[in-house]
Amino acid sequence: MLWLWDTKSCQKADWKLHKIECSALQRWAKTAPSAALGVPNDAVRCLGRILWQMKSKGLNSGWSKEIQAMQSHKVALRQSASVEAHTHLAHSVVRYLGLTAPSDLEEYGIMSAGDLVDMISRFITNTFALTSPSLTPIGATVSPLVAFTNHSCLPNAVVAFPRSGRTKAKEPIMNIIALRDIRAGEEVLMAYVDTTLPKVQRQMALAETYNFTCQCPLCKQTPTIVDPREAILCPKSCGGICPIPNEDNPISQCLKCRAAITDPHAVIDAVRLGQEALDKATRLQSSGMVLHSDVSSIHDVHHLVDDGKAKQLTTHMIPILASAGLPPSSHPLLALLKLHQSLLLAPLSDRISQEGLDESIRIAAKHIAGLAAVLDEGHPVRGVALAELGKLLAVDEPSPSSLPQTTSFPPSGPTRLKIAYETLLKARNELLMGFGRENGGGQVGLEVRECIVALEKELGVWTTGVRSVLEDARAEVSGRT
Repeated sequence: MLWLWDTKSCQKADWKLHKIECSALQRWAKTAPSAALGVPNDAVRCLGRILWQMKSKGLNSGWSKEIQAMQSHKVALRQSASVEAHTHLAHSVVRYLGLTAPSDLEEYGIMSAGDLVDMISRFITNTFALTSPSLTPIGATVSPLVAFTNHSCLPNAVVAFPRSGRTKAKEPIMNIIALRDIRAGEEVLMAYVDTTLPKVQRQMALAETYNFTCQCPLCKQTPTIVDPREAILCPKSCGGICPIPNEDNPISQCLKCRAAITDPHAVIDAVRLGQEALDKATRLQSSGMVLHSDVSSIHDVHHLVDDGKAKQLTTHMIPILASAGLPPSSHPLLALLKLHQSLLLAPLSDRISQEGLDESIRIAAKHIAGLAAVLDEGHPVRGVALAELGKLLAVDEPSPSSLPQTTSFPPSGPTRLKIAYETLLKARNELLMGFGRENGGGQVGLEVRECIVALEKELGVWTTGVRSVLEDARAEVSGRT
């Protein structure tokens, strides 16, 4: 397991491996072509820790044998598009370990180039993203036991790292949490890829990394059922949906009223442009480069510039896809909503404007509407998204509206607080499912519980204040009479 932390206690607890890793990191930084490449990626560091652990525990130890027994797709690599990635990772690991000759690998149980490729394949096939309590990726981890779990795009379980603080065991702890009741004898299944993606992209990712074609119920869905990930709203607004047209099959009709999409090529173009904008904005968001390691302000400026360009793309593209008829659940609109929300939240501070806060709330609400159509109730992603919306609604308004409330969203004043309260209650219920009731819904669930208690007090103050005003008004009227 590799995860990033910064405390002395963490360093002390892991000193046996940390001192080796520290030397490796210093050696890597000295030969890096630029400061931006001065730290190896999570995969290189995690593989380094695995190999050091195997050497330390012994190649015939139970721990090492579990790693060696994990599934590898080395044989299929010759036909795979990921050969180059495997080769690059192998070279990077050798460099990270500080090895100069092939024979140096023997102490790690690697006797040939084939053995090294085998180890890389085992790692890539069986690794999991280590996430923060709010599901932000912060590292990589490998569990030979959990790796036995098979894949489905309609999983009944999920990997999570709740960090509830209710256990004395060393955190972070990997949990396999059931998303619904699982019958005795029923196979436990989890998703290897992002299941909000459309079928073509899921299948491509699974074939490239895991070397199989998924045959789950979602992937084998009949044409008479429209997947909300690949849907467009009925042009007659009957409440039904149509499959998104494509170049191979541009004819698309609403399954409810049979109304046809009048300009399918306009929809095809919008989806294509949306995917291109998503790819470019994603690259921009993650392309912050450190020009000089000792000048943090330059680093910050480049992040701001890149995030600004990415936000321009998402701001421009989201209304185009919405006007083309895509619902929030449809790709690439759902992914753009998620990215746009993160870009809006990144600069939030005490100086946030009312307009900026309201826009963040609207985007978060649309994102949740999309997630609700493609993920089961209780999925951690849904729970965390609801928690984020609830917290945004609970933020003190910089310039609350004094005008009478209309149907616009989000409202202002106590009505907004009431919606925040209801949203956080729903978030807590889903977090208890997605991160486990015994975990209290994880760290996010415990934070949401604190927000709910605080809102109950605040709403109580509002109610008491309104009641006092009404009583004073009645007293004034009765006094006059």
